[in-house]
Amino acid sequence: MDTRSLRLFLNLSETLHFGRTSEELHISTSALSRSIKQLEVTLGVTLFERDNRHVALTPEGRLLQEYARETLHHWGEFRDSLLESSRELQGSISIYCSVTASHSFLYDILSDFRQKHPKIALKLHTGDPAQGISRIISGQEDITIAARPDKLPDNLAFRRITMSPLVFIAPLPEYLLSIPEQVKDWGEVPMILSEEGIARERLEQWFKKNKVKPKIYAQVAGHEAIVSMVSLGFGVGVVPKIVLDNSPLLDKVQVLSAPHELGNYDVGLCTLKKRLRSPIIEAFWGA
Repeated sequence: MDTRSLRLFLNLSETLHFGRTSEELHISTSALSRSIKQLEVTLGVTLFERDNRHVALTPEGRLLQEYARETLHHWGEFRDSLLESSRELQGSISIYCSVTASHSFLYDILSDFRQKHPKIALKLHTGDPAQGISRIISGQEDITIAARPDKLPDNLAFRRITMSPLVFIAPLPEYLLSIPEQVKDWGEVPMILSEEGIARERLEQWFKKNKVKPKIYAQVAGHEAIVSMVSLGFGVGVVPKIVLDNSPLLDKVQVLSAPHELGNYDVGLCTLKKRLRSPIIEAFWGA
């Protein structure tokens, strides 16, 4: 069964960006456009409304999006049922995580897994960890390494790898911005914030609790970008300590002794519970 066109469509329906989908799925933009056009011709409907600046799903596109998710899920289950009678697992698994997670955790997980299951192809995508959970729920990925949300959705399984405190970081005094170790007026401190995610949510809760109106200098995707901007002196940020410890810019920032507690960043593997019925996912989950 050729599921390629459905996978291309499903990814594009999530990103709504031809360039991003082309990059993630290693296909040229022109080939992606031809595949979507052929799908529209086959179905006799328009799936996307698009111009030079805007891409959006049509009502028919939203119907196909749900159909594609279910079809690919059932196809995966059927393929996995056949694997149960095979002596050696084979197939593929898609993994999404941050660059830091790929350095910190994946090597240990994959080194043993690859030796036991050499015929399983691994597809690794890296990016903002805040998007990990949504990519799992949408069916874009099989497994993600991400922070556990304060309220984990019922349909997700989570297996802890480690816990890391969230810390405030500031530039060193010799860089562009000098910030004292003990900040008295947080409303006057330029902040570099994550666009979304656990760290952003925890920080917003703390600001609200302490009646602080933050002075936001920039909002970025990914904790590594926060460390970079802070090291250049643009402001103060909040990142998991494990990100800071693995950053090449560790010696260019300082950790502030902030008078509050943002809690731990609970990092682990996450997948849909129903995907654990797959022998391939189950094998990776136990690696």
